[in-house]
Amino acid sequence: MDVVHFPDDARPARWLSPVLALGNFDGLHRGHQKIIERVRRSAADRNGASLVLTFDPHPPRVVRPDKAPPLLMTMSQKLAALERAGLSGAAVVRFTEAVSRWSPENFVRQVLVDWLRVAEVWVGADFLFGHERAGNFSMLRTLGQQYGFRVEKIDPVRYKEFVVSSTRIRRLVAEGRVDEAGALLGHHYAIEGDVVHGAQRGRQLGFPTANLSTHNELVPPTGVYATAAEIGGTRWPAVTNIGVRPTFETAGAVTVETHVLGLDADVYGARLSLSFIQRLRDERRFPDVDALREQIEADVRRARRLFDNISV
Repeated sequence: MDVVHFPDDARPARWLSPVLALGNFDGLHRGHQKIIERVRRSAADRNGASLVLTFDPHPPRVVRPDKAPPLLMTMSQKLAALERAGLSGAAVVRFTEAVSRWSPENFVRQVLVDWLRVAEVWVGADFLFGHERAGNFSMLRTLGQQYGFRVEKIDPVRYKEFVVSSTRIRRLVAEGRVDEAGALLGHHYAIEGDVVHGAQRGRQLGFPTANLSTHNELVPPTGVYATAAEIGGTRWPAVTNIGVRPTFETAGAVTVETHVLGLDADVYGARLSLSFIQRLRDERRFPDVDALREQIEADVRRARRLFDNISV
């Protein structure tokens, strides 16, 4: 998948008759996936390029940094997910204070028309753009008629009784309700990073752990989770503890420690992607190491029963 940045990079010549999904796409949830599906279908009909346009940094970081939400994905996670979705390319607008002051028409003219020369644009029904979010779908469609490109939207996507949104998913993850977040996402919530050295306590207990150093902004709250660990392209069932290790420390830093079931290998320095499947319990302090070991054994048994019924 081609990735280009505005204003630094030229539009690739092979991007013919671009059909574009426009938005932030944080989490790449079910609603985003529906837009991308429509874009791919329309691009195939036109024999054109299927593209996504997104922003870096996330616009609220620039226009209202005190209220900017933690993101569900790093940019590298987002681009990897978009590539897996089968798009031809991604266009990333470097969002600056100057760009935040552009009128809706200026954004359309400079980015969609002069830079990308789009044939068709798809957005969510609540998409807003331009200075003070003055542009909406109706304005974008009018500008499309003026500049010669088609504009379409999808209505909000519902999962059971909920409207799917990044805001709702962030709240679920922040509350530890990772199974519900995964249902709205259409995939498990995941963080990624590098495996670093820890205090070796898991190994001493008989349950060696991979300690994850991550740049993800939204990590589920302290507790024990059934997870899937992907290392070197292979996914493994796992049990993850997020917390401060209260049995050993009174004021420790929060760590993410994962016991990978069935893996007996040195993974220090490896890249690890950790998908959260279900919260098992709260983190708590145990009276001694033996009691902690017994609880970990119970956690692993419970996780194995869960993995017997699902595919990681």
